[in-house]
Amino acid sequence: STLFGVPLATMLENDQKLKPNTLIPLFLQKLLTFLEKKGVDSEGILRVPGSQFRTKVLQQNLETNFYTERFSWDDVSANDAAALLKKFIRDLPEPLLTAEYLNTFSSVRDITELRQKLHMLNLLILLLPEPNRNTLKALLEFLSKVVSRERKNRMNLWAVATIMAPNLFLHKAVPIRLTDGPEKGQVEKAADVMRLLIRYQDLLWMIPNFLVSQVRRLNENSNRRYQFYDRRFKNLLKKIQPETREKPEKIKSEMRRSVKVQVGDIVSGSLEFHLNINSRTADLLEQFQCQYIRSPANGKGKMRRNGSAVFPDCALYEVGGNIGEHCLDPDTHLLDLYNSNPTGEWIIRVKSYGGRAP
Repeated sequence: STLFGVPLATMLENDQKLKPNTLIPLFLQKLLTFLEKKGVDSEGILRVPGSQFRTKVLQQNLETNFYTERFSWDDVSANDAAALLKKFIRDLPEPLLTAEYLNTFSSVRDITELRQKLHMLNLLILLLPEPNRNTLKALLEFLSKVVSRERKNRMNLWAVATIMAPNLFLHKAVPIRLTDGPEKGQVEKAADVMRLLIRYQDLLWMIPNFLVSQVRRLNENSNRRYQFYDRRFKNLLKKIQPETREKPEKIKSEMRRSVKVQVGDIVSGSLEFHLNINSRTADLLEQFQCQYIRSPANGKGKMRRNGSAVFPDCALYEVGGNIGEHCLDPDTHLLDLYNSNPTGEWIIRVKSYGGRAP
């Protein structure tokens, strides 16, 4: 088998030989893309079972022809494709949430306070291996789209969570610790955690501030190890210490900050941003949209058939200095960010979505 029952890391490693920058298996990308186009509006999608015979034939056809590009999705039923999605997750040799952390994910339902539940899920997701984390993100983004079309497909959040939970939480490789009660109770407990993953996914992939601060401190301490090795350099720092104490006061006043812009083939260059104590990431992105994207002179948006413009979904990234690379939250206070990492670059790019185009 090349698609079903193959370790996620192995499949991704093979796929990256064909497409080096892919973050999730190519088969899963194609399957989710198909379901987003033809399945999200289908009534009972994920709940209505596909034909067992057709699903089996479809799986065999995919195993044989997917990588030869002889496979066509044109005649595939949305329900059959949804059945394959669930089977793909179930057949992974190790749970998508990993054998190591699956029971810890399950135990989140025992936490009473919502904030603490989300904090725990956030940390657990960051602990997942990268292939698992990216695949989970792509899956949850798809499930969120299904829920968003509830009026057409009659699949609300609880229905989607209840149907998908067993595929992620009940795995033959891991003993069940959800509850000592009947199987129905186990599924309900798993569905509750699944509901949190779908509903709050936008929060769960953000790196907590305390971890970002810790990385900065580790990097700064590592730099100091070499910076202060030379005693003459230490003496020089002592001489200029009075001057450095005044710098924070100067930074508090309004200043200009140059920001790189790298938005594919739409626009590239830089913009000047007036930085003050109230400046946030959202303010900078708004200036960028007005100046480069929505400007009548530039007209950088792609056009829909009805004539309206579609603008790229961009984000601000902090790169270098005392951090590797970090996508900034829209509410990040930029002056504080500058003070904590003055040598880092700020770059505006198009957001990435689990290895697939937005």
